[in-house]
Amino acid sequence: MRMVNDMKYKDFETLRSNQEFKKVYNNKKSFANKNLIMYISENGTDTKRLGVSVSKKVGNSIVRHRLARLIREAFRLSTDCIPDGYDYVVVARASLKDKGFFETKESMIHLLKLHKLYKQD
Repeated sequence: MRMVNDMKYKDFETLRSNQEFKKVYNNKKSFANKNLIMYISENGTDTKRLGVSVSKKVGNSIVRHRLARLIREAFRLSTDCIPDGYDYVVVARASLKDKGFFETKESMIHLLKLHKLYKQD
């Protein structure tokens, strides 16, 4: 199966270190809904960076990795509508483990709209 150019994997970078996550958390700009919590912080660059956090309280490693993949994919597919120059940390809540991709994407879009960072085409 060939990949279409529009479906390239990454249009964003990822937050990796604990220090990068703490910087976003300390900015204290956050919104939440029943499935996700989103923290944002300006990063001073022309890129967008995503960090995903799924607690052990949510489920076992299989469940946690599935949720992290859903969140990353929802972010990737919405990346054209998300502005550059911000770091985003998305924290999954336990209620998300029973949801599918479309509910995850809708929850993420809802939070981006609350932050006034979602630009529809």
